[in-house]
Amino acid sequence: METLVQQIYHSPIGKIKITADDHCITELVFIEPETMNELVDFEEDVPEVIHRCVDELIEYFAGKRRDFSVPINQEGTDFQQRVWKELYEIPYGKTISYADLAKKLGDPKCIRAAAAANGKNKIAIIVPCHRIIGTDQSLVGYAWGKARKRWLLQHEFRLALGVQTLF
Repeated sequence: METLVQQIYHSPIGKIKITADDHCITELVFIEPETMNELVDFEEDVPEVIHRCVDELIEYFAGKRRDFSVPINQEGTDFQQRVWKELYEIPYGKTISYADLAKKLGDPKCIRAAAAANGKNKIAIIVPCHRIIGTDQSLVGYAWGKARKRWLLQHEFRLALGVQTLF
């Protein structure tokens, strides 16, 4: 089993814990201040993939990156993998509903299962689960809070569409 390394990235909307092995990002999650005591803020031997991920996040938050190329690998069921693949395909600055996601998966009745798989995504931003909204265009749950979801969507919409605020 490969050793996993963690690094904290201080983003404009909170601290992000990045976990990686020597080859891939395995987790990228927002963390709350109370969990900071459990983590170190810097590790001496950080794999190149973490440096690359941080560089890409900096570019994303600066509005200079729309797509990520850093390799990722997150464990999940076959169904979860299918959902995450569909999330990864949602273009920057665009949103789809859970109903749209279920249709893309080939089963319009799997909305709840798709929503559950979406909620288990542990690679935030890169696998853009924040781009899923309600059928009525409302913001719906986001594992790391609706305020962050709103910020991410507004950030992308502003840059992609020239829109100032949508939510």
